[in-house]
Amino acid sequence: MNEGFTPTTDAVSKLIQELNKLPGIGPKSAQRLAYYLLRTPEEQTKLLAETILSVKQKVTLCSVCFNVTESNPCAICGSDRRDRGKICIVEQPQDILALEHTKIYNGLYHVLHGAISPTEGVGTGDIKIDELMKRLQDGSINEVILATNTNLEGEQTAMYLNKLISPLGIRVTHLARGLPFGTELEYADDVTLTRALEGRQEF
Repeated sequence: MNEGFTPTTDAVSKLIQELNKLPGIGPKSAQRLAYYLLRTPEEQTKLLAETILSVKQKVTLCSVCFNVTESNPCAICGSDRRDRGKICIVEQPQDILALEHTKIYNGLYHVLHGAISPTEGVGTGDIKIDELMKRLQDGSINEVILATNTNLEGEQTAMYLNKLISPLGIRVTHLARGLPFGTELEYADDVTLTRALEGRQEF
């Protein structure tokens, strides 16, 4: 740390403000992170900065399922080992990580990038529903698993999707209710997720 440095330095204040914008990082946590970064060797902070920039430059969305990827299509969509007759619909890319960690689901995915929430101004046209319906038109999909979060927005989204998909003659299932209401998939443990997948029910 440079001699004469004071806690009210503009650069530090700006760093704290930016860190505070991250989800789950409150003012105190942002302050702790800022001072942690000040104490770390310059090489380490440069590596962190370069890694963040690299992610922004290299990572894109898969044109098929809209998962984050460095290749297009993503590894899951491009694999010939996946069950191409099943699509599991999730709200966010991190939900795929949670489901893949269980190692029991071997189908494809579709990421909505959100859930229907009129109170927050998120309508049906603001998430990847049209793209999903286009994927279902070729008749190759025999089951759609609705794996939206078990909260009000997730349930609204699941019900809306069921109304759209059922007339296509595709089996629509949802995760078993082993997941407590209000649970986000990315925070659910492997055992709970495995039971929810294995015990999925007709919508």
